[in-house]
Amino acid sequence: MSAKPEHYDIIRKPLITEKATMASEANAVVFEVAIAANKPMIKEAVEALFGVKVKAVNTSITKGKVKRFRGQLGTRRDVKKAYVTLEEGNTIDVSTGL
Repeated sequence: MSAKPEHYDIIRKPLITEKATMASEANAVVFEVAIAANKPMIKEAVEALFGVKVKAVNTSITKGKVKRFRGQLGTRRDVKKAYVTLEEGNTIDVSTGL
């Protein structure tokens, strides 16, 4: 399966946080994905881009916070995260680029 341009639209970037690092010990990787992406699309994109077998995909949507910018109220954008659990023996090194 080759990487198509739309796969790069689905998966925006890997997230490297304390929680994501703890998830990596359980053979999981965390990505920021497009809001419109569903679990089968995310699974297909990860398998095509990284050449790994995906066991499960869990998603969560973080609502954008209300923040002040120069006294004006503004809202940050909503972010969808995908916790991708990999099959045994598969790994993705998120510290290197694609």
